[in-house]
Amino acid sequence: MTLSTWLGLLAICCLGAMSPGPSLAMVVRHTLSGGRLHGVVCAWAHSIGIGIYALVTLLGLAAILKASPLIFNTIALTGAIYLAWMGIQALGSKGGMQQKLAAGQPTSLWVAARDGLAISLFNPKILLFFLALFSQFVLAAQTITGQALIVFTPLIIDGVWYTIIAFVLSHSAVLPKLREKTKLIDRLSGVVLILLSIRVVYTLF
Repeated sequence: MTLSTWLGLLAICCLGAMSPGPSLAMVVRHTLSGGRLHGVVCAWAHSIGIGIYALVTLLGLAAILKASPLIFNTIALTGAIYLAWMGIQALGSKGGMQQKLAAGQPTSLWVAARDGLAISLFNPKILLFFLALFSQFVLAAQTITGQALIVFTPLIIDGVWYTIIAFVLSHSAVLPKLREKTKLIDRLSGVVLILLSIRVVYTLF
């Protein structure tokens, strides 16, 4: 893989990671509920999901899924249902994450990791992203080094970006102000997740 090709891959991965969506909302929620460490754990669990999709694309399995509508639709519907469930949970939160903090029951690291991984693995838009833009870079990687770059570039970029988000949100000058808005963040996160699930179903039918 040439340097110019890798820089193109890097640029696309940066744009994909920085685009706002349910992944950002999830990192924000866990940072507010548990603090910096929870946000970082959620961020890197999410990046592992991104790396898995990159590996799947590299192995050609993504193309197989696209060629098998039944398998792809099943995965997409499963993801839509999970996203909708998380959205409903966020909308139904009575006191927001502020209440959890006051009650001394912050979200566990396991839950932060689980949600970070799930929000990436069960988001069909990420698979479509790799299918549409990532395949051209897979074809350009003919060596082990190039193939490793294909997998680890999006994984590391995603993890680093959301780690930065977690560090910024958990700063002593920022976090207290955001915690005052946790109920609103819960509601907005719920709306985003539900809208995404509806969009997934709409694109299928």
